[in-house]
Amino acid sequence: MDFKKFLPWIIGIGVIVLFGLWYINVTNGAVVVDQAVKKEWGNVETSYQRRNDLIGNLVNTVKGAADFEKSTLTAVIEARAKATSVNIDPTNITPEQFEQFSKAQSGVSSALSKLLVSVERYPELKANQNFLKLQDELASTENQILTARTRFNESVEAYNIYVLKNPRKLVLSDYKEKAVFKAVEGAEKPVEVKF
Repeated sequence: MDFKKFLPWIIGIGVIVLFGLWYINVTNGAVVVDQAVKKEWGNVETSYQRRNDLIGNLVNTVKGAADFEKSTLTAVIEARAKATSVNIDPTNITPEQFEQFSKAQSGVSSALSKLLVSVERYPELKANQNFLKLQDELASTENQILTARTRFNESVEAYNIYVLKNPRKLVLSDYKEKAVFKAVEGAEKPVEVKF
């Protein structure tokens, strides 16, 4: 039997098998990094949900402990409602979705900081143990949000690098670049606190 006659066929089949194995490896890798992004996005949403839950308790504590400015409480409640109405699909995160989400969350942060600043005028509220505990938990939650957002950005970076590098991007055309969290407009300016 003359193997030289079959050698081009054997090489051709070998190349096809190698390409098939490479393709499977690349698409499986894309699934792994995509799932990591979805998981980290879930962690971000969980952190924001924790903050929203705490805000409800904080508002009720403030309502019960002081004759407080209703406009400040209303602003916090409305900002919280607006923030919880913004949903993002982690499979197709766009910069526009992030801007909308960030604006809503920024509104919560702004209203919450105004509430906490105006609390300074109420010594009996500042001494309330429930309020102090909620305030500490909110500070802890803000740190959790920062950590979750940072980890999300790291997972998006790994995803984007994976799907955008050549030659993988030739076979991963269905996987689009994902957006990352960015600072909200004006975040570089220091916060002005007025009493």
